[in-house]
Amino acid sequence: MLHLNAFLMGVGHHEAAWRLPESDPFAQTDVAHFTRLARIAERGKLDSLFLADSPVLWNSIGRRPGGTLEPTVLLTALAGATRHIGLIATASTTYNEPFNLARRFASLDHVSGGRAGWNIVTTAGEQAARNFNLDELPAHRDRYERAAEFVEVSLKLWDSWDDAAPLGDKDAGRWGDDDLLYPTEHVGRYFRVAGPLNVPRSPQGYPLLVQAGSSEDGKELAARYAEAVFTAQQTLAEAQAFYRDLKERAARAGRDPDTIKILPGIVPAIGATEAEARALEDELDRLIKPEYARQQLATTLRVAPEDLDLDKELPADLPAEDEIEGAKSRYTLIVTLARRERLTVRQLIGRLGGGRGHRTFAGTPEQVADAIEEWYRSGAADGFNIMPPVLPSGLEAFVDHVVPILQRRGLFRTEYTGATLRDHYGLPRPTNQFTRQLAATAR
Repeated sequence: MLHLNAFLMGVGHHEAAWRLPESDPFAQTDVAHFTRLARIAERGKLDSLFLADSPVLWNSIGRRPGGTLEPTVLLTALAGATRHIGLIATASTTYNEPFNLARRFASLDHVSGGRAGWNIVTTAGEQAARNFNLDELPAHRDRYERAAEFVEVSLKLWDSWDDAAPLGDKDAGRWGDDDLLYPTEHVGRYFRVAGPLNVPRSPQGYPLLVQAGSSEDGKELAARYAEAVFTAQQTLAEAQAFYRDLKERAARAGRDPDTIKILPGIVPAIGATEAEARALEDELDRLIKPEYARQQLATTLRVAPEDLDLDKELPADLPAEDEIEGAKSRYTLIVTLARRERLTVRQLIGRLGGGRGHRTFAGTPEQVADAIEEWYRSGAADGFNIMPPVLPSGLEAFVDHVVPILQRRGLFRTEYTGATLRDHYGLPRPTNQFTRQLAATAR
């Protein structure tokens, strides 16, 4: 069946959502706001919640609400407010250490009863680098090589406790079996980690591994490790090509392609009629302040703001993709979109204001369900990352009006049938790698 993830961002993904009369402009740090969203998503039987993150202030606080809660902390609070829905947090491999991060996600998996997921990112942008004793952003290839080693170390740490290591034998006075701890003893290019982890193996073995980069290096990392992939795709043909490519890469990496779920983002503006949905979309676009948006677009495109005339198309002499060290795939998507549809800068700002390059769609619940089903049945997606333009109303509209249509069509669950996030995604609990090695040696 379809997999549906709720991507939660403040009061909505549209950058002007905070200006609507219904919106609380300070909700991004309000746990009660996110608790309400989590319960709405769980009411709809969605697979998971997702929180993006970056170790840097994302944008000018003049433009939209700034500052967010650290996602694993927030998801720990949401774990206590929900029972079934998965909890996926973004965390950077460039600006963390494997031991601390592995411990944090193992802890979240224990606290939630096996509902944790890790969105693995390498973090683009020089501003983040300057928050971590660096003068410039590490090279794209170096960030992805570090990420691969980071994941390998994390897997070793999560497997450093055998499932049978904790005993709790009161009569013998023996709490655990030290022989069932497996020292990590990792020595590599980027990390030296002795281990073992100071948290027992968690309910899922280790969190669901998610990845969100669509560059060549990003797709290779996903093919090796990811169990779900969040991606931005604008057209059916592009989505189908990405889907085929990633499934083929997974197969070449020795994996079953069905164990990697592809989830494009969709920003659905939903109305009782198509005209009502378009009116919501138009109202949000009217509330965008182009002077802020142009500055952000200029930063993304690596040009000066004055080079972007609001009423003209993008300049012809933009940097080539191989000159871009951060967010390569998003840069290419934005430029391709603008060139293909011959958008002016003002029009492009409107398109990006809703979903930052993700597909935007305005229509009735039936039309939104049709759009989701078309991509799902056409080999373009295993499900979707739902990105409501306005929260909570956009999530409520999706859960109360689109989900029932998908359920009636037999495309989505009507009840949760498993306890863990891996259960929701139809994935097995991974076998401990050290146990496998011992079994192989014994044979």
